[in-house]
Amino acid sequence: MSKASAVARASGLAALLSCAALFAAAAPAWGQATWTADNGDGTFTNPIFYDEFSDPDLIRVGDDFYMTGTTMHAMPGLPVLRSKDLVNWEFLSYAVDKLDLAPAYRLQGGDVYGRGIWAPSFRYHDGVFYIFSNVNGETTQVFTATDPRGPWTHRRMKRSFHDLSVLFDDDGKAWVVWGYRDLKIGQLNADLTDIVEGTERTLFDRDAGMGEGSHLYKIDGRYFIISAWWDGRMRMPAARADSLAGPWEINKAISIDEDFGLAEGYRLKDPNGPAFDLVPPNPEPRGRMSLHQGGVVRTPKGEWWGFSMLDYNSVGRLVALSPITWKGGWPYFGLPGNLGRTPRTWVKPKTDAASPIRVPYERSDTFDGARLKPVWQWNHVPDDTHWSLTERPGFLRLRTLPAPSFWEARNSLTQRAIGPRSQPTVVLDAAGLKDGDIAGLALLDMPYAWIGVERAGKDLALVQFDKSTGAKSSTPLAGSRVWLRADCDFLTEKAQLSYSTDGVAFTPVGAVFTTVFSLRTFQGVRYALFAYNTTGVEGGHADFDSITVHEPNPKGLQRPIPFGGSVRFAALGSSLGLSVVDGRLAIGAPSTFSVVDLGQGRVALKVGQDFVSVAPDGAVSLDRRPSLQARAFQWIETPTGDLVLMSLETDRFLTLDLRGGTITSLSPGPRSDGADGARLSWSPDPG
Repeated sequence: MSKASAVARASGLAALLSCAALFAAAAPAWGQATWTADNGDGTFTNPIFYDEFSDPDLIRVGDDFYMTGTTMHAMPGLPVLRSKDLVNWEFLSYAVDKLDLAPAYRLQGGDVYGRGIWAPSFRYHDGVFYIFSNVNGETTQVFTATDPRGPWTHRRMKRSFHDLSVLFDDDGKAWVVWGYRDLKIGQLNADLTDIVEGTERTLFDRDAGMGEGSHLYKIDGRYFIISAWWDGRMRMPAARADSLAGPWEINKAISIDEDFGLAEGYRLKDPNGPAFDLVPPNPEPRGRMSLHQGGVVRTPKGEWWGFSMLDYNSVGRLVALSPITWKGGWPYFGLPGNLGRTPRTWVKPKTDAASPIRVPYERSDTFDGARLKPVWQWNHVPDDTHWSLTERPGFLRLRTLPAPSFWEARNSLTQRAIGPRSQPTVVLDAAGLKDGDIAGLALLDMPYAWIGVERAGKDLALVQFDKSTGAKSSTPLAGSRVWLRADCDFLTEKAQLSYSTDGVAFTPVGAVFTTVFSLRTFQGVRYALFAYNTTGVEGGHADFDSITVHEPNPKGLQRPIPFGGSVRFAALGSSLGLSVVDGRLAIGAPSTFSVVDLGQGRVALKVGQDFVSVAPDGAVSLDRRPSLQARAFQWIETPTGDLVLMSLETDRFLTLDLRGGTITSLSPGPRSDGADGARLSWSPDPG
């Protein structure tokens, strides 16, 4: 592993201590600050949401955009979000309150972890919103509404369509594309329940290069299918034809290799095995983290934008927004000089009026409302007779049901973990627990970990459990009111559980826990409030007073741009950097540069009367009178906080080749292993 990667991948206790310092340094009013992609300067930073929103589908109706995505076994499901600018989103509704198709959906006699609702197709036609969704072992489900706020109606199709996409064509016919690699197409009947006999056919050979997760469009009279290829090197292929009957032309990659420099994190050696042997992080750029499933949309201003998901390790699969460049009749994700690659930070879509900064969810909760906030989803279908917001006003009460472990516990209330770092703190009153009851805060995944309170007879104990090792610790607890906390760093994928009896001093419990993206749940980590009984009977109750989710890095920049300052730039992990020797740029002891604000998060780097300038061929030099474009750099951070500078002349990144001694602006994007020299560190001039 390179030195740069070692810095980016710091783990274990040292990483948690660093993370704890970040939390401790925050101002007291941190409670409501949550990740927003809007930088407030006309730009945005991916991801659009820093919590899981996988398999997104997005449509435009009039001047509004709507989005939904996969929710698997979490209920309610299929969130419907609305935006004016593709960056700031508000929550409108869930399309399904409960999908109760069998006892396993209720965690009775089995489970549907990693199954349920996935890969939805969102469409609008003749005044009706449609969401078509796959459900494992069932036929495709259809949800409809005339108002995106609901109510939504639910019905079933007569067959299942894997990763389907629906198109309402101009002639009134409806078509569906579905499948993996070979892909199939068929005309839907009038009530959208089945395929019209004789219209089903296969579109592609399995080796043609198309994948799954299709998005079917008709754009200016031509048909397009955008799909996802996940086997090996993730990418986004596309196909186009003048007629649905074909012939179809295939472009194997309209987006490829874009992971923003994030390295693959911990993985399970055997995702389905009984052991939890971890494969350590792999910094090698293998294309396993790249943007790979999504589609395109045209704005009222005529701009084209792409949306897609990318794996972000244990925090889950996130949504990214990409400028689209049409070339040769293909919608490439990226900018003209760097097709197929997406800048992590870029200028927001054009709109008639600026949208206020907005996020879909409030994550902290005092449980004072009459209903649960939209951020909450139950783990499987809940038993509504065993939870309440009114039995003790101002508290969430969970009545314990029998379960052999947290994994099988019903009525666990969850919300998506939020990155890059976050700290949920829960206040629990355990006075109502009965013998065999356990209640607390969990990191829901497989493996999972939790911290909580257990009653045995008259005694209460503070207990922590780590599923990955089977380790369990127990400490006697004098009082019934306790604060439970998880310090989570999703860049290092380490978490530390702790507790407090006064809400001020927290004591770590158990070993540092490694979070991992697991195909068992097909979701990222979720924060879960839980209560269950281990003796096989219904027990007492747990009262949760509040949860507060603290985020020390709720913006796209972990450090503000030093506009007007004098700074030095070094290659990450090196004492060498951007130097000026005899009036020329060189690699050596870092020189001091003034950072000139060009607006929209862009800078010029000035030394004396000269600017760092980029030529169209990627050559970098000092120039006294360069064009604005030649001297402009988009100031961007990688997910781990390293600086990368993207030239507006080449749409590519400034690179310091320490071995060759050259400086260019040709890198398509920072490598996950840091070997390309595009990652920089910067520091204020000490003078």
